[in-house]
Amino acid sequence: MTQNILWFKEIHFEDVSLVGGKGANLGEMYNLGIPVPNGFVVTADAYYKFVKDNDLKKKLTDILKTTDVDDPDQLLAASRKVKHIIKTSPISPDLANEIMKNYKKLSGFGGLQNLPVAVRSSATAEDSADASFAGQQETFLNVIGESNVVKRVRDCWASLFTPRSIFYRAKKKYDHFKVGVAVPVQRQVQSDVSGIMFTVNPVSNNKNEIIIETIWGLGEYIVQGQVTPDQIVFDKSNWNIISKNHVLQDVMLIKSEDETSEVAVPKTKQNKIKISDEFAKKIAKVGQKLHNHYGKPQDIEFAVYKNELFIVQTRPITTVTSNQKILDAQTSITSTPDLKGESASPGNATGTVIIIKSPKEIDRVQKGQILVTSMTSPDFVPAMKKVNGIITDKGGQTSHAAIVSRELGVPCVVGTKTATKVLKDGMTVTLNGTTGEIWFGDQTKNLSFETKVISNKSKKILTTATKVYVNLGEPELAKNIAKRHVDGVGLLRAEFMIANIGIHPKKMIADGRQKEYIEKLASGLTEFCKAFNPRPVIYRATDFKTNEYRFLKWGKLYEPEEPNPLLGFRGATRYINSPDVFAMELEAIKMVRNKYNLKNLWLMIPFVRTPRELATVKKIVSDHGLLRSPTFKLFMMVEIPSNVILLDKFIDVGIDGISIGSNDLTMLTLGLDRDNSEVAKDFNEMDPAVLWSLKRAITKARKRGISASICGQAPSNHPDLVDKLVRWGVTSISVSPDVIDSTREIISWAEKRKIK
Repeated sequence: MTQNILWFKEIHFEDVSLVGGKGANLGEMYNLGIPVPNGFVVTADAYYKFVKDNDLKKKLTDILKTTDVDDPDQLLAASRKVKHIIKTSPISPDLANEIMKNYKKLSGFGGLQNLPVAVRSSATAEDSADASFAGQQETFLNVIGESNVVKRVRDCWASLFTPRSIFYRAKKKYDHFKVGVAVPVQRQVQSDVSGIMFTVNPVSNNKNEIIIETIWGLGEYIVQGQVTPDQIVFDKSNWNIISKNHVLQDVMLIKSEDETSEVAVPKTKQNKIKISDEFAKKIAKVGQKLHNHYGKPQDIEFAVYKNELFIVQTRPITTVTSNQKILDAQTSITSTPDLKGESASPGNATGTVIIIKSPKEIDRVQKGQILVTSMTSPDFVPAMKKVNGIITDKGGQTSHAAIVSRELGVPCVVGTKTATKVLKDGMTVTLNGTTGEIWFGDQTKNLSFETKVISNKSKKILTTATKVYVNLGEPELAKNIAKRHVDGVGLLRAEFMIANIGIHPKKMIADGRQKEYIEKLASGLTEFCKAFNPRPVIYRATDFKTNEYRFLKWGKLYEPEEPNPLLGFRGATRYINSPDVFAMELEAIKMVRNKYNLKNLWLMIPFVRTPRELATVKKIVSDHGLLRSPTFKLFMMVEIPSNVILLDKFIDVGIDGISIGSNDLTMLTLGLDRDNSEVAKDFNEMDPAVLWSLKRAITKARKRGISASICGQAPSNHPDLVDKLVRWGVTSISVSPDVIDSTREIISWAEKRKIK
């Protein structure tokens, strides 16, 4: 017998095939006595009947079977067609009346009150053993009125055919019509505060921790990652707080006539703690009750209204499982500049302007032009290699554009704020990357050269106890840089090589092209190792942020949009959550070391938030046969304040050395983003707080008998810092190619001072 509607009190966990994972959990919790806002579910039976009544299976199959899901345009077009058909197909009067009748019952007061409800999708195969459909379908908040509820139920059915859902089912070889969708209709909690709780630490897999994250307003912004939440971590053994992190929030989602809208958080609340410690403990204990009931870790969504707690969802956590000659010949231009920014990469350049708005347009860039853009990402590298100079609206001296330009030896000015508006395609401009100045027209006639070129033969080769390493990422530069007086590569960036591959690694996996990906990455690594052998090459595993990954081909299919990628899904967290992607990097390293017998390739792990996270990543590395030895060393980046504070515990996990990433460490210590031109001027590696962290990390590492390096831009930008680093006992300093020789000279001077 077909059951179109079931109330939460009639639903238990075993009803998942009828009400989907979300619906089953809501019913189970309701009957367990958990504070769940009441509601009912329009079952999958109703969806299947709707499909049959409108003869949709044949219509939709004809569209889907001729769609190449690997072609983004075809996939999007098919999704639009299918969703349009569903949204314009009628719901039977009997079913529509049944939904409206139950909505009135939920509203109470004889159905005279129009109750705001949440209308949510619940796929009947959600969170199964081999697949998770959660998050692929739509949720509609603050739906008011019986006809609107019926309309939103049909919209939820249509959302079973979003591009992401179609692609996922095709790759998993699921029949599009054997995955149904139920629709929970639930009393809307007009949340003062919304949150998410994990009953184990989902990154470190620490089963003794419960994590609670909260934001102002409705919960969609925390689920979508639109707002950075406050966080409290509890120790389950004694319910003490392990850590707390409070974040200013300036926007939130609220109910409105158009269901929901974004508004500014009142200034009196923006910097206010969302919930008290005691209330957070109450939430944590409800979470543990659910964990115990289901017998597995839970990802729980909750809402707080007038200091009353409501649990609105629970589900299993499925993731527990530059050119030296340019610098030697300093130049200046005597006329007044037309535009100013920050100096980023030294030298002068003249050419015609090409304005690029996104990486998709880089094919327009021609050799000899001046690239003008808002800001660059690794996808811009192929274009950055072609041009005479680079100008950006955003960023500071340590932005991506600045670092890469110095490495490529391309003059660059960043942080102009208005270059993309003031300059026009085809204009001729001249820039001075040493002073941050830009002129309209060809200013080469006004150049005043002060030549400081010194013959290499007349230079004294300095020997220093502190090693001088180089930061690199482009295989094409390896041979030339290796000829310089440098002790190895202290930071080999993965991102440039992966950007040259051009396709998101998960897409390569989906297409069964892992071998091709591994071989291409290994080829790039081999170029460096051959050039520098036997000097060490320290490969920093991928540290793409989500916004950078999204620019790769197919990236938008796999990457969320984060409000602040700097603090988001990056570094070690990715290796734990996506071990199949990390595995390709590890196999490339093994290929270089074993097949090509280049044993000078070492590994460095970036952005490690906790010691447990490091231990988990270390196990993944060793499981792939990469064990620490005299010829294979494992380094950890120190770039988060927690790395400095808990360095002893990180070292206890077992590492051969640390390498301080001064860029991120400075940003996270001072609480600013170097790519934000509004605050980039305050980025200062010589701030006392940053210097304290540098000193502590270096002295602690040396005391524990491991090497201590620094690979950020700080030593390149601040020669006086080099003196401090040597006095503290740094074992190596890794710098951009443009300052290799000058850094060695400063180190030599500092070491002599130290001896004296």
